Amino acid sequence: MTSSLPDAAQSYHSAADWQAEPEKRVILFAMSGLGKTHVSNMLRSDGTWYHYSIDYRIGTRYMGEPIEDNLKFEAMKNPYLRGLLMTDSIYIGSNITFDNLAPVSAFLGKPGSVAKGGLPMTEYRRRQSLFQTAEEAALLDTAHFINRARDLYGYPNFVCDTGGSICEWVDAHNPDDPILTALAREAVLVWIEGSEDHTAELVRRFDRAPKPMAYQPAFLEKIWAQYLAETGLPEAQVDPDAFIRYTYAAALAHRQPRYRAMADKWGVTVKAEDVARATSPQAFNDLIGQAIDARAARA
Repeated sequence: MTSSLPDAAQSYHSAADWQAEPEKRVILFAMSGLGKTHVSNMLRSDGTWYHYSIDYRIGTRYMGEPIEDNLKFEAMKNPYLRGLLMTDSIYIGSNITFDNLAPVSAFLGKPGSVAKGGLPMTEYRRRQSLFQTAEEAALLDTAHFINRARDLYGYPNFVCDTGGSICEWVDAHNPDDPILTALAREAVLVWIEGSEDHTAELVRRFDRAPKPMAYQPAFLEKIWAQYLAETGLPEAQVDPDAFIRYTYAAALAHRQPRYRAMADKWGVTVKAEDVARATSPQAFNDLIGQAIDARAARA
């Protein structure tokens, strides 16, 4: 049976096809915390896989200037640092690495009371919009980095580690979606699906240390209005951490069907617990092969 999946995904009809491929390319997507970066680092350490991190690309190429401008804005509030900055006596910049993307999260921020470290909603929306534009551009850079990895560095294999918010900017039900079309032309999209236990653990982890997230604009407006109505608080009195804790479980529920549609229509699915057990490139390739066989069996 001819597959309805696009380009790279339809070129593999079985695990044997995948195993025989000399230049393997995958794009991982899932909620943060389910193993995308872990498996990407494992593959990279093998020496034959190029690791393209979307969040790293966002922070260094597309949002580097606004991130650093925000750091300077905060520093200018201090008279001592202001004097040094104004005379070009010091340099302030972010130190983003694959393992430390905190400057991007810090720039995104959280909406609510400025006194509690939050941002006015107008500024928060502006930063969310900047991030969306940056992530879309970074995703569309994937083909460039595939070519760069092969032609410049000689890497035969390629793994793209996407951010958890990829599903916010694409429409999996649109066969002409520009981002998914571009990605699927180059690599196999792989959803790392978490279980209910994984979801509960993600919620517990987030509750302990709530971190900024990017949201689809319509979802953000709905959940913000809902939170204000339920708490009766004016915008300027919202506790930023309380709001994003309130939002997290709803964001998970919002994203789950979007991820599933991406996998069903554009790629394959692997289980998070299986990914955690795949401790070598061969084990990972076996897992992808099994996912391709499972997809073929459903066709």
